[in-house]
Amino acid sequence: MKIDVHALIGEDCITLDDGQKVHDLILPELKAGRPVEIDFERVGVFASPFFNAAFGQLLRDLPGDDLNRLIKVDNLNPVGRSVLKRVIENSKKYYSDPKYRRVVNRVLDEQAANA
Repeated sequence: MKIDVHALIGEDCITLDDGQKVHDLILPELKAGRPVEIDFERVGVFASPFFNAAFGQLLRDLPGDDLNRLIKVDNLNPVGRSVLKRVIENSKKYYSDPKYRRVVNRVLDEQAANA
C-alpha cells in the first residue's frame, strides 16, 4: 500500500485529526504484516500532533521492530524527519514504561483541567 499524504491531507500535516486519518489507513495493513509506503512529496509543514496520531500510537499496537520493517517513509524533509524521530522516541518510552506513562497522563490531565 502506498499513501500520498499530500493527496489525502494537503501540504500541512499539523492536526491530530489529519494524523488519525493516516493511522486508520495504515494500521490494518501493518497488523496484517503488509508493508506501507508513506509519501510526503509536496508536504512542507509538520507538527508533532500529526505524527503522534499517525505514527506514535502505532507503538501501542505493534512492536517497534515491525514498524521499522514495514513502514517506508519517502520525501520527508529534514524538519519532518526530526519531528517524526522525536515522536517515535517519545512514543517508545510512553508505551514501554508504565511509570512514565502515568506521569505524562497526569500532566496532560492537569493541563486540560486548567485550560
